[in-house]
Amino acid sequence: MWGLWAGFRGHVFVICALIGYAAWAAPGNAQPFPSRPVTLVVPFAAGGPTDTLARILSERIAAELHTTVVVENVAGASGSIAGARVARAAPDGTTITIGHWGTHVLNGAIFKLPYDVIADFEPVATIAMGTQLIVGRKSLEANNLKEMIAWLKAHPGKATAGTAGAGTGAHVAGVFFKEKTGTDFQFVPYRGAGPAMIDLVAGQIDIMFDQASNSLPQYKNGAIKAFAVTSPTRLASAPDIPTVDEAGLPGLYISYWHGIWAPKNTPKDIVARLNAAIVAVLADASVKQRFGELGQEIPPIDQQTPAALAAFQKAETEKWWPIVKAADIKPE
Repeated sequence: MWGLWAGFRGHVFVICALIGYAAWAAPGNAQPFPSRPVTLVVPFAAGGPTDTLARILSERIAAELHTTVVVENVAGASGSIAGARVARAAPDGTTITIGHWGTHVLNGAIFKLPYDVIADFEPVATIAMGTQLIVGRKSLEANNLKEMIAWLKAHPGKATAGTAGAGTGAHVAGVFFKEKTGTDFQFVPYRGAGPAMIDLVAGQIDIMFDQASNSLPQYKNGAIKAFAVTSPTRLASAPDIPTVDEAGLPGLYISYWHGIWAPKNTPKDIVARLNAAIVAVLADASVKQRFGELGQEIPPIDQQTPAALAAFQKAETEKWWPIVKAADIKPE
């Protein structure tokens, strides 16, 4: 009898253990996100404008999520190497990427990618609306945009324009500038806007069509010249730089916006958690001030949602893809 009772108790113990394990393993009782560090992939070299924004955000996002956020620079191919890395990552929220108009719109029209810039990512949040500056080396023999255009026409095919890589926003802007002004110059691709800016400051290249966040610090330090802002309004952080309209090249508007994406099929609750953390960070006064100093405007809160980023990215794709393809812009 005792043996039967002992056997019965053993079976009860096993059943209870299995029930307990099932309850622990149930989705509702899984470890809350994030249970380990989050990697924020930057698709360009360290020191560039996108990297700068990522590093401003990363420490504060880490505090909101109560975990570590590691910034990982994956440069090359105009950001498409990083895009492939994130598209292949596990959709658990621990690998996300910062990107912009170039990486998540233009690349899809210019490169044969191993991923889809829209379908293979989950939008998380729009974080900044920026613009470009048309800038030149300090020793350039021009003091305004009209003089710069005249100088380019006087040296056809000889001037050099640095870019963050073939097919990037700087390259596309330069192609449009050529067509608009009838000028001709050579593009010099780099592995990011940061390295390109180093050479512009050193006088190794002549001009750049650069994100304001990358150029403003050098302009304010007197290391480069700024000829115009590619927007209809002047920058609050640099009100002395004229708009393209004021400088004599009306309508050359380019918005260099940034967003955050996760891999496709990342659960909606994790996307919502990431979004909430980012929205909280963007509301911080010090972040707003730092972004403003870099020529970046934080969008209204209703434009910071995943749905808003998805809609905006789609609209930008519909706008720019036909333009890029009509111009036959290809990787060099």
